[in-house]
Amino acid sequence: MQCIAIDREYGSGGREVARILSEKLGIDFYDGNLLTIAARERGLNLGTMQLYDEKGVGSILHDFALLGNAAYGGTINDTPFTAYAAMSQLIQELAQRNPCIFLGRCAGHILKYQAKVPYLHVFIYASNMDERIQRVKHVDGVEEGKVESFIRKKDNQRRNYNKFFTQETWGERQNYDLMLNTSSLGYEGAAKLILAAME
Repeated sequence: MQCIAIDREYGSGGREVARILSEKLGIDFYDGNLLTIAARERGLNLGTMQLYDEKGVGSILHDFALLGNAAYGGTINDTPFTAYAAMSQLIQELAQRNPCIFLGRCAGHILKYQAKVPYLHVFIYASNMDERIQRVKHVDGVEEGKVESFIRKKDNQRRNYNKFFTQETWGERQNYDLMLNTSSLGYEGAAKLILAAME
């Protein structure tokens, strides 16, 4: 069995697709829980890991954040590079141990170039913005009236994060084995197509 790396638009239900696949295949899936594991096993600050999780690097705002961190006693370990290295190493170790599912965090790139294990790279999107808005409101509790701008911000952060660490364009079809639209397929339908592609 191979690993699965899922990149996903915010609010597209990528996490739900991963959950369905995890249950059907009987394998673990890793999302934000990677942060907790990486922080614990590498002796890093969980707050720092969360601060830099799937966010762009190298902007003026980022540089100010690093300067501010240093001014308040931050160390070289409190950087997005250290956070990414810890996450990358953990993904490699987990993938080499057992087949599993990873959400975001450049996992497809890491599986291909560092872990070098068999994997399927999937991009989940939703063409219906109203569905994405409703999901984000329901699941993440984002305030009414701010949801659409929040969705665009999260997608942009993921795009910048991927570009910085992999030099690949997030959501561009040549970087994926499958691109699935949950607005037309639903979560179960997307999961079924991923399972079929693994056979």
